[in-house]
Amino acid sequence: MANAAIPESTLPYPPVYKNKRFVVLSDWDGTITTQDSNDYMTDNLGFGPEKRRAGNLDVLTGRQTFRDGFREMLESIVANGHSFEMCKEELRKNIKLDGGFKEFDAWCRANDIPVVIVSSGMAPIIRSMLANHVGEDIASSIDIIANDVEIAPDGRWAIKFRHPSSGYGHDKSRAILPYKELESPPLLFFFGDGVSDMSAARHADILFVKLKDDGENDLAVYCAREGIPHILFRDFAQALPVVQAVVSGKKTPAEVLAAGKA
Repeated sequence: MANAAIPESTLPYPPVYKNKRFVVLSDWDGTITTQDSNDYMTDNLGFGPEKRRAGNLDVLTGRQTFRDGFREMLESIVANGHSFEMCKEELRKNIKLDGGFKEFDAWCRANDIPVVIVSSGMAPIIRSMLANHVGEDIASSIDIIANDVEIAPDGRWAIKFRHPSSGYGHDKSRAILPYKELESPPLLFFFGDGVSDMSAARHADILFVKLKDDGENDLAVYCAREGIPHILFRDFAQALPVVQAVVSGKKTPAEVLAAGKA
């Protein structure tokens, strides 16, 4: 990627993990969680599911950028009078973790494989929800690359995009590509589910795409349309044996991608 095409970041990045054989990068909302927290807020506290879903489809078909659609979603929540702290508490009470993620993360820790959360959400919300599910110690040890939030003196709040010049708001490919520039790059697993993951999809060595029962499988649709090899999975318990097979050398990346399903 040419330097001119690299969006400037308003937020610092954590250092890349060097001298690792494998690194896991994962979307948060709808991937590590069972439901997208920003969709939940928009559906219940903002302008509702119909307008939100129409916006998602506009992003998928290229009629609107993810950045602008996402900003509109969050602005509808603020317009209805919901403070940032109230939103955090609402999500802590209602958003659940993928049932297999704790075991997946524990196995990665035991095998010296970093897990990095790469999200188009807001880091303070993610950190709060993560601590609620796995405890402060584990939550504080996991790198989160995400957007931030700005809170005005009157309590109104707005998202602070990591890459405001990018149509993604947060171009997730920028969390992956620095690993490709290392002298001995690790094999990169990426887990995602939606339109915010499209910029990262082409750059993972092994891409896992989560299928959801509500039918909002936008990343799967995008990858099928663009011919991007990927593995469909429903939870991290299903994905773990595939990762273990690659890490142990029992299967190659090409073999697990050819299978197409975890």
